[in-house]
Formats: sequence, C-alpha cells, structure tokens
Amino acid sequence: MSSSRPDKIAIAVMADAPVPGFAMTRLIPTIGAHAAATLQERLTDRAVTHALAAATGPVTLWGAPNSGHDTFLTMVANRPITLRAQPGGDRGARTHAAVAKGPTLVIGTDCPALAPVHLRAAARIMNEGAQVVLIPSETGGYVLIGLRAPEPTLFQGIPWGTPKVLAETRARIIAKGLLLNELPPLWNLETEEDLARLEREVPELSLTASE
Repeated sequence: MSSSRPDKIAIAVMADAPVPGFAMTRLIPTIGAHAAATLQERLTDRAVTHALAAATGPVTLWGAPNSGHDTFLTMVANRPITLRAQPGGDRGARTHAAVAKGPTLVIGTDCPALAPVHLRAAARIMNEGAQVVLIPSETGGYVLIGLRAPEPTLFQGIPWGTPKVLAETRARIIAKGLLLNELPPLWNLETEEDLARLEREVPELSLTASE
C-alpha cells in the first residue's frame, strides 16, 4: 500500500430524520419533542459538513426511518453526497449495510465533538494497516467504527444502547484476530448534563442559538 496515495475511505453518516417524537428520544423528557427534532437537524448538518471537510472519500447519508425527509433531500440536493435509506433491523444490521462496499468509517450524529481531524486520523490508521478502528464514547459505546471489509459478526447480538457495547465489540474483534486501533474517547449527547456541555463547548448547536 502506497503511503503517498492512500486509499479512499468512505464515510457513512447514520441519521434519524428530525421528526418530533422520533429524533433524540432520550432528550425528549428534558427539552420536548420539537426541540429535540430541531437539535437533530443541526447535528445532522454538522456531521455531514464535517464528513465532507475530512475529505477521506465519498460521503453517504443514511436516513431513517427512510430517506425521504425534506432535511435529507435538501442536503443531497446541495452537497456532493449520496442519500440512502437505512435498512430494517437493529443498529447492527444498519451499520453492517453501511460498510458492505469497502473501507468505510461509520458515524452517527449525536457526537458534537467529532471533528474532521478525528475522521482523517481514523482514515489514516486504516491506511496504515488497521482492519478496525474505533473511537469510543465516554459512556461505554463508540462514536465511530471503521472497517476495511465487512465483518457481520461484530454487529450481531450486541446489546445496543447499553454500556457493554464497546467491551463486547472489542471482544469479538480480538476473537476474530483483527488488527484494531483506537483513538481517544469522545462524548456524545444523551443526557441533560450533556446538553449543558453542548452549551459550553459547541454553542452554535445549542437550542439557544439563533435559528
């Protein structure tokens, strides 16, 4: 593999449509369904913007529950990205679909701290030989997984939404003998405390920011 001409590493952005009652459900008790949907729209825009800025390879926006929401259609009309609908099944099935066509970094939209520098670092690690790259979350999951080739067993039967996700994924990577590299953990947006952190660290995304 030539270090002067690294492989293109695609980025898949997994995004919920900003629909009240569907988006950012963990935050609805704190901020309400409509505010949660507004925040989801801002987070999706940020994730796509950062994926494009990283310039590691083609960017695909995977929308759920389908790809027909106006927010998704506007993004694909105005930016050089591909739009696809997330398939049925759990988070593992959807993530596996996103990596089915070659080296890919898969991210969500709920990590405001994830920046182009992290995406470029993950792509560089893959180009240096890692078969899997992870950026853990501070709550026991991960905010990015990168794979050089599809590995469906990494996603089957994982206890999604629990603090066991990262440990179980690591165990499976080790069991398969895959070369893993990890970057330092980042925080994601799940709780009222995280909203306060958003206000401090990413004020342009906060709900008090101008529309």
